[in-house]
Amino acid sequence: MRASRFHLATLKETPVDAEIISHQLMLRAGMIRRHAAGIYSWLPLGLRILRKVEQIIREEMNQAGALELLMPSFQPAELWQESGRWDQFGPELLRLKDRHHRDACIGPTHEEIVTDIFRREVNSYRQLPLNFYQIQTKFRDEIRPRFGVMRSREFIMKDAYSFDIDRDGMQRSYEIMDQAYINIFDRFGLDYRAVSADSGAIGGSTSQEFHVLADSGEDAIAFSDQGEFAANIETVEALSPAIERAAPGMEMQAVDTPGMYTIEDLANGLDVSAQQCMKTLIVEADDNGLVALVLRGDHDLNALKAEKLDGVASPLRLAQREQISASLGSDIGSIGPIGLGIKTFVDHSAAAVSDFVCGANQDDKHFVNANWGRDCEEPLTVDIRNVVDGDPSPDGSGQLKILRGIEVGHIFQLGQKYSESMQASILDEQGKGVAPFMGCYGIGVTRVVAAAIEQNHDEHGIIWPAALAPFQLAICPINYHKSEPVKLATEKLYQQCLERDLEVLLDDRALRPGVIFSDMELIGIPHRIVLSERGLAAQQFEYKGRKDDKAQELPLDELSAFLDKLYPDQCASG
Repeated sequence: MRASRFHLATLKETPVDAEIISHQLMLRAGMIRRHAAGIYSWLPLGLRILRKVEQIIREEMNQAGALELLMPSFQPAELWQESGRWDQFGPELLRLKDRHHRDACIGPTHEEIVTDIFRREVNSYRQLPLNFYQIQTKFRDEIRPRFGVMRSREFIMKDAYSFDIDRDGMQRSYEIMDQAYINIFDRFGLDYRAVSADSGAIGGSTSQEFHVLADSGEDAIAFSDQGEFAANIETVEALSPAIERAAPGMEMQAVDTPGMYTIEDLANGLDVSAQQCMKTLIVEADDNGLVALVLRGDHDLNALKAEKLDGVASPLRLAQREQISASLGSDIGSIGPIGLGIKTFVDHSAAAVSDFVCGANQDDKHFVNANWGRDCEEPLTVDIRNVVDGDPSPDGSGQLKILRGIEVGHIFQLGQKYSESMQASILDEQGKGVAPFMGCYGIGVTRVVAAAIEQNHDEHGIIWPAALAPFQLAICPINYHKSEPVKLATEKLYQQCLERDLEVLLDDRALRPGVIFSDMELIGIPHRIVLSERGLAAQQFEYKGRKDDKAQELPLDELSAFLDKLYPDQCASG
């Protein structure tokens, strides 16, 4: 490909509305352009990378025995009403009416459609197992789309759906997909982890997420430093402290705490540690009342755990300040568990603290040296916090480390959730109608591109893993339009690359060398060869790898052998 005939639309300045590095670099490299909040076009450079992600996925899915199809984005409401998700999915489901006033939606996922296909097309266990997949555009009406294509409203996803006659078959299909995902992410060349996870709105029992590790990741994932345990932090059990709670040391006192509304305020104002303070959160109950959740001041609430508690409304909702004041008699910053008078759950770690600080349920007052069992009843203890670095691993192997990850894949065992609700039935060996067991397997194709950039970049631009790079090699001649020797040598090299089936970008634009080099580094091409009059006179060419600090001067007569060494597979076939 010649750069003069390619729409290479790079930008010098970082757009002001680009929040994270992948968004910034995708805009600067000319990969995407925004039309509305969360809506992007993929320009030629970005599309080349997107197609490479799709091709790797397609090859591994085909190898695993999955069958590609294409399902509609426009989905009739009655299918979602059959599954029960029409009312359950929430405002992210873009609902609309057609010209005949029939309800429909733009699909965020395709469990309903694929189950409808199955029940129309398959009637016997002899036709199983089956695994259908597609690579297709999805739409989720995010309330606040952000981070470019990382959390956009319209995106491309690979979704697959397996069907088996029984639970053992579903497990086998799940394991095949698990291995296919490992193969896919290995081929991407990204540093990733597979972790156990919650099934969320998709439903089902067992599920596993695939995360690309990056400091900018929205998800926290926990790993054992000695064992194989790995899970999304929202699902990780925080074990009860192994040490018994110390006996009370001093008498409880009420102290004035004007202006101290946060744990940080209390810790600084009373000269105590955050872990010695109790954080009391008030949430809505499922009977329109209130429930209190108490944690140590240095711990964060795990909403997924909390909303599963008996009596707590799901999804979890923090009570409004006015409601708290009216019902409990004091402002939220002074609420504490002693004499509170509503159902209270206390985290295991919080219940292990003695002589703690907590709200006194009077405005601008707190108790110091408060103790469970002495100043109030022994608490109802539960696990409602996020684990932190250094917590014991739930599997008993070492301690936990917390890293950030970007979720790019998720696999589920759905069981019979959709097949039963939508009455998809097949005949088993005894001729009896049974609902098949399903699995669901997704990869965020557009998100993979952004995640790869978040993990692989420097101050100059993108550093693509070889498998995802838009081009394998950049040829950058100096004075291509002014020097006949440079032009002849460049064209010869370009033809050699084409004969080897290399994906090569010849930058034949009439631009200064510095601009050309900056563009090649920005868009992340792994290898760069420079030809110049000075180099040709010295019988040399210049090579620089994208990760290299400096360029190398190499003998010109070794250029062909250098290409063979750089790309042995293509050169052997060429």
